[in-house]
Amino acid sequence: MPEAVPLTLAPTRVPPAEHVRLARRARMLSWLSLAWMGVEGAVAILAGLAAGSVALIGFGLDSAIEGFASVVIVWRFTGSRMFSDRAETRAQKLVAIQFFVLAPYVAVESVRALVNAHHPDETLVGIGLAIASVVFMPMLGIAKQRIADQLGSAATKGEGRQNMLCAYLAGALLIGLVGNAVAGAWWLDPLVGLLIAGVAVKEGREAWRGEGCACCA
Repeated sequence: MPEAVPLTLAPTRVPPAEHVRLARRARMLSWLSLAWMGVEGAVAILAGLAAGSVALIGFGLDSAIEGFASVVIVWRFTGSRMFSDRAETRAQKLVAIQFFVLAPYVAVESVRALVNAHHPDETLVGIGLAIASVVFMPMLGIAKQRIADQLGSAATKGEGRQNMLCAYLAGALLIGLVGNAVAGAWWLDPLVGLLIAGVAVKEGREAWRGEGCACCA
């Protein structure tokens, strides 16, 4: 595991005009994330319910939570809050809380699926969605983290890290869905759900303390 490094960034020294430009770009990226997460979350939850896939449902709920994190960043960089340290701290905590909202539901449902030996159906829609997320989310996450470094915004860095987490989880989800479809490995689905829950708790704790993993930074 890479060593944790501080997520709280040094105060930005960019001129006010450049700060405003970067803040507007961060807000635009968050709006783009919000639009994508809305579609991704709805498709994942509906496909997960249709196939009986707890991992796909958990992925959809994670998308909804990430969408709320995008709303937080839009709020952070709107109006007088654009230069507010207090708004930055509050936004950082709100982004961190989103990780903890997801974990309990997904963990309980995953354990229940394992105990009951629940076999999810094949879902080509879910596989296609996972592939799209693996491709698209890293681009958003990297762009946000670069802007966060320039702005000195830990909240924006945290949202970008959520996008990277979404890409990692989409990769794990893809393995589970393909394994179930090709080899009948039904147990991969709830295991991926447990992975999503565990990583969400870890990332939430690090974001709350103002830490982030070096691989995402």
